[in-house]
Amino acid sequence: MSGPYQRAVVVVCDGLGVGAAPDAHLFGDAHADTLGHVLSLGHARIPNLAALGLGNLPPTCSAAREAAPRAGFGRLAEQSAGKDTATGHWEMMGLLTEKAFKLYPGGFPPSLTDRFSKETGRRILGNKAASGTEILKELGEQHVATGDLIVYTSGDSVFQIAAHEKVVPPEELYRYCQIAYRLACGEEFGVCRVIARPFVGEGAASYKRTPNRRDFPVPPSGKTLLDHLAAASLPVYGVGKIEDIFTGRGIQEAVHTVSDDDGVNRTIAALKRWPRGLVFTNLVDFDTLFGHRNDVQGYARNLEALDARIPDLLAALREDDLLILTGDHGCDPSDESTDHTREYVPLIVAGRKVRAGALGDRTSFADIAATLAENFDLAGKIPGTSFLKAIAA
Repeated sequence: MSGPYQRAVVVVCDGLGVGAAPDAHLFGDAHADTLGHVLSLGHARIPNLAALGLGNLPPTCSAAREAAPRAGFGRLAEQSAGKDTATGHWEMMGLLTEKAFKLYPGGFPPSLTDRFSKETGRRILGNKAASGTEILKELGEQHVATGDLIVYTSGDSVFQIAAHEKVVPPEELYRYCQIAYRLACGEEFGVCRVIARPFVGEGAASYKRTPNRRDFPVPPSGKTLLDHLAAASLPVYGVGKIEDIFTGRGIQEAVHTVSDDDGVNRTIAALKRWPRGLVFTNLVDFDTLFGHRNDVQGYARNLEALDARIPDLLAALREDDLLILTGDHGCDPSDESTDHTREYVPLIVAGRKVRAGALGDRTSFADIAATLAENFDLAGKIPGTSFLKAIAA
């Protein structure tokens, strides 16, 4: 291994955008700025993240700017078609998606839903684009009374199935999701992911989703950095949704999480026992609990909670560790819609052997993969432009 870092940690704040991407107008997101709006409207205080340069990135708010950040800081634009979780994560690991997954804002066609109902033996409710919490209020009681499955989508390419755990146990729901995956995620309908959305509660006012969510995504269409790391006998440890997003490929061990705080704890625990390779973490609460629910204040408080854990995360790093904090897309909670937003994502690079300074606006999430590939002596196999020489102290 030729690079200065024995081990890398990539932490993805799911849905943390830092200003409209150059092509945001093509997605209806020209005014998006997730972080800037959360800082200004949610009055978030992020002294630890600001010290690393995060507050220097959003174009609509300068309240958290630092004169001399202590880390490398910049922004990454997405090249891939779409603005969903899978394409964002795949690109940051060096796989570009040229053809966008299909969207169904008006609901799925009968040619799909009729086959799904026939194979599951259950009728469906909903079949429209909706907020995951609002549709439980609307249709949860009808589902409990009839056993019909709540099927819905969003601005993303997803086929989501919600069911009460007392009506449809999670394992049965997962089986239905596998049926949906087989039907929806092929060439005919082109859906990217099926998501199981179990919930509990005694009535519309108390229904809430549980940590038993499970994603069933299509596999990456080509090799990613994770595959190359595995081939080089460099271990990859996935925290949160990472195992699902990459369908387990290239991942030696993985753990799911129940919250972003749990995700930080699991990351630190992995650093205590994995001496080399990559620890790859997704913190999903920004997206699912706050961005999609247009909850600016909730997003702000979650950002502050992460900020409070930054000293713990930095303290867990060894002398030869590299920490990269980034995002996979935007999900502006102040936006009129509840969908993802096409934005730059942050590039915060920290560590004891990292040179602080501006890394600029970069043209691909794949620059992360290119940097790690160069560090781990995998250069030439990954697209993107490495910033290793800019950060290596």
